[in-house]
Amino acid sequence: MNKRQLILGLVVLAALIALAFYAQHRHPINWHEVVQQFAVSRWSYFGLGIAGIYLAYVLRATRWAYLLRHHKKVSPLSLVASQVIGFTAVALIGRVADPVRPYLTAKKTGLTVANQLAVYIVERLFDFGTMAVFFSVAMIILFQDQSASSSLIVQSTHSGFLAKIAGPRVAQFGGLVLTLFGVIFLVLVRISGTAVAALMEKSLGLVSKNVGRVVGEKIRSFQAGLDTIRTLQDFLIAAGTSFAMWTLIACAYFFTLRGFTGSPALSTISFTKAVVLMMISGGASVLQLPVIGWFTQIFAVAAVLAKVFEVDAEAAMACAAMLLLVTFLCVIPVGLIWAQFENISLRKVTQESEAAEDVAEPAVAPDPESL
Repeated sequence: MNKRQLILGLVVLAALIALAFYAQHRHPINWHEVVQQFAVSRWSYFGLGIAGIYLAYVLRATRWAYLLRHHKKVSPLSLVASQVIGFTAVALIGRVADPVRPYLTAKKTGLTVANQLAVYIVERLFDFGTMAVFFSVAMIILFQDQSASSSLIVQSTHSGFLAKIAGPRVAQFGGLVLTLFGVIFLVLVRISGTAVAALMEKSLGLVSKNVGRVVGEKIRSFQAGLDTIRTLQDFLIAAGTSFAMWTLIACAYFFTLRGFTGSPALSTISFTKAVVLMMISGGASVLQLPVIGWFTQIFAVAAVLAKVFEVDAEAAMACAAMLLLVTFLCVIPVGLIWAQFENISLRKVTQESEAAEDVAEPAVAPDPESL
C-alpha cells in the first residue's frame, strides 16, 4: 500500500475498533454462542457453497473467452487461472488489484492490455445489469409475501410514506428500470459512441472541461469494449452466461445461510432473501481494503442479518463470517498455489497491472482532437 492507502486503512481500522467496542457495550455478543453456531452447522452445505463459487469462476472464464472470440479464439479453461489469481489478489490486496485479471489475461493470450481492459469493462457491465435484475425479481417475489415485505421495509426505514409506497416500488422495479436505461445507453454508445462522447464533453465542459474530457474518454473506452458484442446472439449468450454464473453465486449464499441449523431464521430462509442478502453483501465489498475490508464486510452483513432479517446477533455474526469465507476468501489457497506454479508475485503483478492500465487508457480512448 502507498502512504495514502496506509493512512486510510489505519483510520478505518481505528473506526472499526471503536465501533466494535461501542456495539459490544450496547448489545453484548456471546462469543461462545458464536462458536457454537459453527459447531452445530451443516458443513456439507458450506462445501456446496464453495463448489458453486469455483464453478462461477469457470463460467467467468467462459464468458471472457467468448467476448474475446472476435479478436482471438482461446480455450475457456486456459483463462481460469487468470480469474482465480486475479480474485485472490483482490481478496488480499483490495480493489486496487482489479486490473490484475485483464493484465494476466493479456499476457496469457498475447493480446494488448487495452483490449483486455475493454473486455473487463463489458464484463462488469453485464455483472451490474444481472445483479440489478436479480435484485428486482427477488424483491417482486418477496413483496408478494405481505409479512416478509412488511418486516423488510419496516426494519430498514422509519418513514411511513417510504415504507408503504415509495420503498416497495423502488425496491421492486428500480433495478429493472436502471438496467433498461443502461441497455439503451449502451446501444447508443455502441452505435454512435463518438457522438455521445462529444455531446457529454460539450455538456459537462460547461461545468468543468477536465470532467468533460474524462467522461468523453470513458465513453470511448466503453465503445471500444462493446466491439466484443457485435450481434444479438453475442449479447444473449453473454447475458445467459452471466445469469448462470450469478445463479451459482446465489446458490452459494443460499446453501451457506441454510447451513446454520442452530438458527431457525437462517435454516429456513428463502432463496429470494438469500438473493437480497447477496446484493447487500456485494455492495459492502465495493470498497474493499486489504484485510480490513474483511471485517467491514462481516460487520455490515451481520448488521443486515440482525436488523432486517431478524436473526439473533450471535448467529448473524457467525453467518456473516462464513459468508465471507465461502464467497470471497475461499479462492485464496488455490490462488496462491496457482500463482506459485505460474511464478507470479501478487504484489508485483498488481503494481504492473496498475502501470499498464495507466498506459492503456489513452490507447483505448482516441484523442478527442483527432475526431
